[in-house]
Amino acid sequence: MDTLGRHLILETWGCCKDIIDNVDVVKGILIKATESIKATLVNVVCHRFSPYGVTGVAILAESHISVHTWPEYAYAAVDIFICDNTINPQDAASFIAQAFHAEEISLLELKRGDFLSKKIRADKPPEMNEHTMDSQSSIYL
Repeated sequence: MDTLGRHLILETWGCCKDIIDNVDVVKGILIKATESIKATLVNVVCHRFSPYGVTGVAILAESHISVHTWPEYAYAAVDIFICDNTINPQDAASFIAQAFHAEEISLLELKRGDFLSKKIRADKPPEMNEHTMDSQSSIYL
């Protein structure tokens, strides 16, 4: 593995307002999205805002999936971060976009912990050196 994980930023537009404003439905979609990629669900927490909107997070052994909805705009923002090279996070993104009945999506993928660009061997953690944290501060040197 050349990276620690893949992080997808999914924009979903033209979503079904009744779906993305229902906390139980959003929770169910998070659970089913996790199952669809065969990830390990640790917990799901969702909250409904007043007058509308839902935020939900599926905590996975492999990282997380989060959803923030704005039903008044028929919009939902989704983050999918997977730290397992055998799981394809794009499958979860497709599942969620379909479940929300999104008319339009955009998807951005970030590689997290990119070892190749830092010339670090993924099988061996780097030794402490001038590129690590100073013990006297929380600022990277």
